[in-house]
Amino acid sequence: MAMISVQNLVKERKYPFIFALAILLVSATIFFLYSTNLQPLTFSLGDLQKSNPTTSIPSQNATISPDTTQKVDDANDNTKSDDSNDSNSSKDYENNNTTITNIDNNDHNNLLIVDLKIKWVACKGPVAVDYIPCLDNSQAIKELKSRRHMEHRERHCPQPSPRCLVPLPNGYKVPVPWPKSRDMIWYDNVPHPKLVEYKKDQHWVIKKGDFLVFPGGGTQFKDGVTNYINFIEKTLPSIEWGRHTRVILDVGCGVASFGGYLLDKDVITMSFAPKDEHEAQIQFALERGIPATLSVIGTQKLTFPDNAFDLIHCARCRVHWDADGGKPLMELNRILRPGGFFVWSATPVYRDDDRDRNVWNSMVALTKSICWKVVAKTVDSSGIGLVIYQKPVSSSCYEKRQESNPPLCEQQDEKNAPWYVPLSGCLPRLPVDSMGNQVGWPTQWPDRISSKPPSLTTLSDAEEMFIEDTKHWASLVSDVYLDGPAINWSSVRNIMDMNAGYGGFAAALIDLPYWVMNVVPTHMEDTLPIIFDRGLIGIYHDWCESLNTYPRTYDLLHASFLFRNLTQRCDIIDVAVEMDRILRPGGYILVQDTMEMVNKLNSVLRSMQWSTSLYQGQFLVGNKGFWRPK
Repeated sequence: MAMISVQNLVKERKYPFIFALAILLVSATIFFLYSTNLQPLTFSLGDLQKSNPTTSIPSQNATISPDTTQKVDDANDNTKSDDSNDSNSSKDYENNNTTITNIDNNDHNNLLIVDLKIKWVACKGPVAVDYIPCLDNSQAIKELKSRRHMEHRERHCPQPSPRCLVPLPNGYKVPVPWPKSRDMIWYDNVPHPKLVEYKKDQHWVIKKGDFLVFPGGGTQFKDGVTNYINFIEKTLPSIEWGRHTRVILDVGCGVASFGGYLLDKDVITMSFAPKDEHEAQIQFALERGIPATLSVIGTQKLTFPDNAFDLIHCARCRVHWDADGGKPLMELNRILRPGGFFVWSATPVYRDDDRDRNVWNSMVALTKSICWKVVAKTVDSSGIGLVIYQKPVSSSCYEKRQESNPPLCEQQDEKNAPWYVPLSGCLPRLPVDSMGNQVGWPTQWPDRISSKPPSLTTLSDAEEMFIEDTKHWASLVSDVYLDGPAINWSSVRNIMDMNAGYGGFAAALIDLPYWVMNVVPTHMEDTLPIIFDRGLIGIYHDWCESLNTYPRTYDLLHASFLFRNLTQRCDIIDVAVEMDRILRPGGYILVQDTMEMVNKLNSVLRSMQWSTSLYQGQFLVGNKGFWRPK
């Protein structure tokens, strides 16, 4: 092959070729000089194969900072009504291969930014604004063979996970701050008028101008929720709100005013209800800044550990406790702490018609069979009555029963981390320590938060590890989290710890005006009993699936070394989409993980036009803006 010389090119006046060659040589030299300063970023094909092309990431300074008046209009102008949410499945997305086209080394924060070329689209369908993938899978629900036991309210997750971004309601605004939000929220943020009309005589919620107002009423709270709470403690003083009784479950909670007002007494309430005809009741609760989750007592165990709650409350919660051989009430027995109370306020307690009398008689027989005893029964001045049951603290009653019906569970049936586990028809054995002694009640609140949890393992170094973990999080939160990262903590109320461990992060925030939903991933060590022992709340969850909550319900998501193990099971892009779904516009994420995971997550978040930065070389701080795909 003939050699091409610069001299010949000059003689032949091929100046454009000479210019292009010079540029190529300069570019190669620059790449060689700087390539050693670039950290390698290893996105596997598994991380990228489901992504979609043709949207570039914003610049590092592309920050959307909403103020208290910022709102979104016409957020849904790119969506059309559909007969089902199956339009949100992956078949709606272009399946072209994603390519890495740019690697930018930002000297300010050492984050590598990869242009994933993802073309994000908005979720479609009639419920797109409030889309919950595992509860709105209409195709799976249509195919159910039975709905008798609330199967249609349980989880039915689509496969693969939908990769659409949930649009904002028209007129969405930055939420009303706590504590004002307990009593009023923006109507445009949760534009559901059904409960306003349906419960107008019971003062659940009232629409006033641009706001939804919550006056503290309820079906059983005729004199107001504060009087009702005081009435319960007066009926049974040993309940002792905020000292002996700290962690409670409110079944069929309505708009969660019961739990909201108990916060004044240092009681943390896990309010729950299904996504049903009581439109958006859990969404109302979370918008108010009150702990709540979507769940149902159907065919599967609730995602709480055994012996978790100090007290369980039901005010006209519409659960048939004696259904299916009493399994719904036996599920409450499983999650109620030995010596804990069940407060039941319903018409069978204080009315005497045939229907209510039959329900009451069934309840008498069922509670006797599981050794619950009535410790109080009364009617208040408004004519509303309640009964309070107590779970036994020893197994002697179980052994003395004339019939072992329901039977005691076998040891192998008593594993924690209930996740897609059918309801049981047996009674769990009461917990004992390594010496065979019954496990006692936790230390009274507030000492409970830092005392040795009763469920902590008896291994020699367990208590020392627990103490060190508590110190670690107290130091990290006070010295780093609250003092350094670009987080406006005054805008934060609802927090989720995505990998909670012992609950140390939540414990370190306990004196501040936040509440934390502690999540223990199903693939990690089961520490949720310890979290409840400390007087905190939480749930089990698999982050490879969508969470049972409405969109835009949390102000801050915290994750400590969650992704390094999670991405062995599912795609980080799907997890990031779920984080975007549940985080409010203007909300934050705070992530500590390996740099490989941080860089991967950062690139996905930037593709969704989040603002991100790296603090102290290890903490990824993300701020979600108001951008939605058109």
